[in-house]
Amino acid sequence: MKKFLLVFLLAGLMFHAQAQSDSDFNRNEIKLNIMNTILQGSVEIGYERFIDADQSVGVEYLINDRFGYNSQKKNKEFNTSSLLVSYNFYFTQSNMGSGRLYVYPFFKYRFGDFTEPADGGGVIITDMNSAMLGIGGGYKWVQNDKFAIAPYINIARGFSGEVQDRFSAIELNAGLSVGYRF
Repeated sequence: MKKFLLVFLLAGLMFHAQAQSDSDFNRNEIKLNIMNTILQGSVEIGYERFIDADQSVGVEYLINDRFGYNSQKKNKEFNTSSLLVSYNFYFTQSNMGSGRLYVYPFFKYRFGDFTEPADGGGVIITDMNSAMLGIGGGYKWVQNDKFAIAPYINIARGFSGEVQDRFSAIELNAGLSVGYRF
């Protein structure tokens, strides 16, 4: 995981050098979903690269990712992480200051497993490796082209029979990301 974070930061620095020379706005944003870190103990870090002022490509790495908002109580444990790739479309700036609505189709791949006690003893292990397609939306405020805050919600359809047998084919997620642009 340390290697992944190092590559993530190096890629951001490379894009930062290019962004300073070819634009009049900061094209890179690193972000953290602070809401799910507080509520679930999951760490969701992301990077967004703006192609233009109204479009960007995003990559997020979700550590301790859970299916929806299921808890880990009573010896139930998620040993999962995810990688999410999105394409973000920002709408025209509104009269509400520096905020903008955005939508994003995405692809997410979760890997790992879920363990829980079986009735009568033992442990049931659910393989959580699955691909998901989804769409989300939110509202992002940016202060001085540096700091961003964005509440969002998304819904995804998973394609794993084993996960659907234990949970559901549809997953709802929300968050509040805080970011820094450079």
